Amino acid sequence: MANGSFSYPLPVNEPVLAYAPGTRERATLKEALVELKGKQVDVPMIIGGEEIRTDKLVAMHPPHEIAHTLGHFHAGDASHAKQAIEAALNARSHWANMSWENRAAIFLRAADLIATKYRPYMNGATMLGQSKNAFQAEIDSACELIDFLRFNVHFVSEIYKQQPISGPGMHNRLEYRPLEGFVLAVTPFNFTAIGGNLPTSAAMCGNVVVWKPANTAVFSAHMFMKVLQEAGLPPGVINLVFVNGPTIGEVCLSHPDFAGVHFTGSTGVFNSMWKTIGASMANYRAYPRIVGETGGKDFVVAHSSADPAVVATALLRGAFEYQGQKCSAASRAYIPSNIADEVKAKLVEGVKSMKIGTVEDFSNFVNAVIDEKSFDSIKAYIDSAKTDPDAEILVGGSCDKSVGYFIEPTVIETKDPKYVSMCEEIFGPVLSIYVYPDDRFSETLELVDQTSPYALTGSIISQDRAAVELATNRLRNAAGNFYINDKPTGAVVGQQPFGGARASGTNDKAGSMLNLYRWMSARTIKETFVPPTDYRYPFLQES
Repeated sequence: MANGSFSYPLPVNEPVLAYAPGTRERATLKEALVELKGKQVDVPMIIGGEEIRTDKLVAMHPPHEIAHTLGHFHAGDASHAKQAIEAALNARSHWANMSWENRAAIFLRAADLIATKYRPYMNGATMLGQSKNAFQAEIDSACELIDFLRFNVHFVSEIYKQQPISGPGMHNRLEYRPLEGFVLAVTPFNFTAIGGNLPTSAAMCGNVVVWKPANTAVFSAHMFMKVLQEAGLPPGVINLVFVNGPTIGEVCLSHPDFAGVHFTGSTGVFNSMWKTIGASMANYRAYPRIVGETGGKDFVVAHSSADPAVVATALLRGAFEYQGQKCSAASRAYIPSNIADEVKAKLVEGVKSMKIGTVEDFSNFVNAVIDEKSFDSIKAYIDSAKTDPDAEILVGGSCDKSVGYFIEPTVIETKDPKYVSMCEEIFGPVLSIYVYPDDRFSETLELVDQTSPYALTGSIISQDRAAVELATNRLRNAAGNFYINDKPTGAVVGQQPFGGARASGTNDKAGSMLNLYRWMSARTIKETFVPPTDYRYPFLQES
């Protein structure tokens, strides 16, 4: 396998289009939405570059308009998982030995295709399939995915440049090999960019991949696979399969050529995978790489010096953008008593001003949650809060799934900092707040650190620098991504590498060089130019 020698410069983050009224991008996106919605699409699996169809069709519906059918995808079974592994392994040698410059060109071309020709279709598929408004889709399925592709090319080229020194009479080098086998990529519904990054970051390093997206994100995953194929990705390098989680796990995690898993999803599923891998170690050719980003119970702590308008805005955006379905969404907030009334009033006012509905109406800030299972789970937390003496719903609380899975942004205030909605991951538009005595900031930081098993994102909002420093130090292990005077969402590739620890994952920082190291296996090569011909060292000579 030949490592590349050409260095790709650090790219500039893809500009975010505004989609303001009267703009060309708004008109183009609306046209794409009409086109995508106007025809029912048939979505096959892609295995070894071939379209694979089955007799098991699964309908795809927009979460905000469940009566409409976007199309159907062909669900697979264990035989298709095995077929995908075989196709990947067949492609492995050619792909691993392809020059880095040619591998990189494929992903750079894919980025440019998304930035131009496919931009309205990637965004449109994400809006319709995952119920994201135009802005949330733009920063995800366009900008972030483009950034992942371009920045990862730069990061890989920088890794390849890192070489050891060579002493006199020798030449030393590091060869950055792909892993020996195949990588399983398991991707979630909530970010099209994650769906694209998990398989391509491993593939970029020369690995071959079996990719299983969430069923609720198949529409956009299919669109991205089309982009990769048009960009020139060879058959078998990434194999897109629609096989249920337990089956794909059983087949892939028991295979002797299983080399690693790149996962984003629930903590429970990741824990189960880790346990299965551990129990199967004797079967593998090599120790698999286990990389995962899982759950979160992300916090915002306001100090008594904080501006109430800043706090409220961070919470309204952080908790309710994309219906609170970001891994990083603000879910629990700690508000000091001296500004609590003003913050709560602004939260109530803000939620009441938010429009809720279909993604095709660009004036809607809030759309639908992903599916009925999620709707029912979130609603149960809200219904419980309505009758619990320890909780009070300040605003919101309405839930309606007659047309789509709509849940009104909801703010729960509790006098118990260990109330269930302050502790458990809800993954919906529910924000729980606890008002603490403004003279007990230090004690509240301890509470924040100890309340949740997760450690994904969090923020401190304060105009007092000493308070910022205290919170940054005391909450060092409570969040892998920590924000000062901002909402805890919106990490940008190349700027805020993303990932958390504790029950939130392995903290391998997607969008950075750190993640890419996990998909390489270095080989050290030493060449001696004039090798010795006698075993005797000088010290053995008689004086």
